[in-house]
Amino acid sequence: MFKVHLVCVGKLKESYWREAVAEYRKRLSRFCALDIRELPERASILEEAPDILRAFKGRVIALAVEGKGCSSEGFAEKIAAVRDRGEELTLVIGSSYGLAPEVKEAAHELVSFSRLTFPHQLMRVILMEQLYRAFMILSNSEYHK
Repeated sequence: MFKVHLVCVGKLKESYWREAVAEYRKRLSRFCALDIRELPERASILEEAPDILRAFKGRVIALAVEGKGCSSEGFAEKIAAVRDRGEELTLVIGSSYGLAPEVKEAAHELVSFSRLTFPHQLMRVILMEQLYRAFMILSNSEYHK
């Protein structure tokens, strides 16, 4: 089964965020083996970088405001390309301060879901939904209209 690793700095503090992630995790279970790693927030993004870099597996896509934007269909294509090559995929969400330069440089690709800034806890839910949407697009489901 296709392995997807979600690396996130910080814990989901509110129960409603955890419940949303749990729902998407359940939905995703038919498409991929999803591993979510919550790394501790540190005093700076430079201190967080070594933990993040150690968590990299396979193709790495980091979410960053300066990354390249893409549509849901484009995101689905990125995921399909990794899956079809037989690689694992790691998706990275930094802390509320972002990602250290060395993390961004080590990632294979930087992606931005919007030019807007979102709380990193909400971003995890958005990423989970877009990951689910991507698999639904790839399976020709009506979920994505």
